[in-house]
Amino acid sequence: MASRRALQIGGATIAVGGVYYLYSAGGNPKVAEKKLEHDVSAASARLRGQDLSTTEAQKKAEVLAKEAGATLDRTVDNVRADIRQADKVITSKIHEAGSKVDQLKDEGTKALKDTSKELQQTADSFDKKVNQKTSEAKSGISSWLGFGK
Repeated sequence: MASRRALQIGGATIAVGGVYYLYSAGGNPKVAEKKLEHDVSAASARLRGQDLSTTEAQKKAEVLAKEAGATLDRTVDNVRADIRQADKVITSKIHEAGSKVDQLKDEGTKALKDTSKELQQTADSFDKKVNQKTSEAKSGISSWLGFGK
């Protein structure tokens, strides 16, 4: 009974499929047969993994991967160039800063020497005045006491 029922369902399915292809071919049995053969070969290719759309997708994916790889390579090259440029700028700025530090050091040393020289001159002048005033005071006191001039 079950096998008879399966035969009836299978026969009905084939009949409906035949009617579909005949109707879509405009009633021409040869065109319907060609459409059926095309659909069967397309289904067979899909089952074997040789679907045209899969092959096309693989080709497109390969092209996109190559383009993405090229874009990535260009981006990496650009970043490397930017890093080299930044390194040059940083090296230049470090050199400038070193020169400025040396210049400020030299100016500071010169200012220190000048200040030291001025301080020494002021101290010498002060000592000279103190000695002069001391000797004037001594002679004044000596003359009051009658010991000198």
